[in-house]
Amino acid sequence: MSSFTDPTAAAQEHFEVMATHLPDLAERYQQMSEMLQKKLYHQLTVSILDFVSTPDTTLRTTPEGTSSYLALYDKVVLAVDKKLNQLTLARIASAVAESLLLDAAQDGAAARTVLENLLEKRGRLGPSASLYVESKLALLGLALVERASPTVDGPKHLASTKEMLLKNEKILSEQAAGGGGDDAVVNSAHYECAMVYRKAVGPPEAYYREAVQYLHYTPLDGLKDDEKLALATDLSMAALTGEGVYNFGEVVQHPILACLNGTPNAWLVELMEASAAGDVAAFKSVSERHAAEIAAQPALTGRAQMVQEKITLLAMVGMIFERPSSERTLSFADIARRIEMSEDQVELVIMRALSLGLIRGSMDQVDGTVEVTWVMPRVLDKPQLSALAARFGEWAVKVSQTRDYMTEQAFVA
Repeated sequence: MSSFTDPTAAAQEHFEVMATHLPDLAERYQQMSEMLQKKLYHQLTVSILDFVSTPDTTLRTTPEGTSSYLALYDKVVLAVDKKLNQLTLARIASAVAESLLLDAAQDGAAARTVLENLLEKRGRLGPSASLYVESKLALLGLALVERASPTVDGPKHLASTKEMLLKNEKILSEQAAGGGGDDAVVNSAHYECAMVYRKAVGPPEAYYREAVQYLHYTPLDGLKDDEKLALATDLSMAALTGEGVYNFGEVVQHPILACLNGTPNAWLVELMEASAAGDVAAFKSVSERHAAEIAAQPALTGRAQMVQEKITLLAMVGMIFERPSSERTLSFADIARRIEMSEDQVELVIMRALSLGLIRGSMDQVDGTVEVTWVMPRVLDKPQLSALAARFGEWAVKVSQTRDYMTEQAFVA
């Protein structure tokens, strides 16, 4: 007599129970049941991932009153987890864990258990899926720290998260150097965790770097409106106040900034655009018109002097960048007009730009000029690209004229 037990029998029973319990979702449960019966594991994982990624419409409770996502994971996913794509399995587990935090009454213990138990299977998960789960587990812990959950020791978790991020950053770099590890969702999870960690501990320039990386790997249509608004606001604040952040043109041109339009924080778009362009007059205008909003932002008021210095330096850098390389000897008087400061303050501004590596060159205090041999590269907008194209055209004409002249002289000789 055979003692074989079908490991998916309980999973099929669960599908039947849930289809009866939730008539509006019956078709979804029946479809997943058919995929399991036919052993279409790839289609099943895709379907389950899609299902648990929409808690607003598909997260319910079981007849026993427990989370329908957790029941689906325990009774179906874990029954066939060895047959599933391991990274997709990790994403499903993460979505289930995150759904358990939607209930403010939950202390987070059950959510952490889902991911901690999965991490015990590192050997089967592989490097990418393991890294993904580590990132999501740390991110979950950061959310619990912010919530002041008694299940997480805040200082201890922050320390372990920092250690994990450093370790995984090295792994990602090695994978990239070896031509592997290019899965966007893994990188996205890592940088999201790094970004949230830096938002918690600072400094703003570190948050800025991690947030920019996060945007590189994360499609905006995968974020909720409130998440996009928060990210755009935090990123703008970090760009403006972060020490050493002088080239944030890529953020100004990124669609994320447009998420602020039509919101109470729309003034940040104007402030960012004026700063990136080095337009002192526009910066002052925005600051005056939105003085109350700026005063309500401790991040800006606490670093007001740094922000003012940044716009001054960017104004001078912009002035230099606009000039052809053959015309980069600037007078203190011209610089003073551009940065809207007195001429006797220009020397200090130039010295600051030189010390920060924004420009290279030499200054003549007697003649009141600075000769610039190199200027910080910038991310250009369309008007700046058009201007640069025109300069390339002028250069090409000069090269052609020089060639023709040299050719003529060769024949004369």
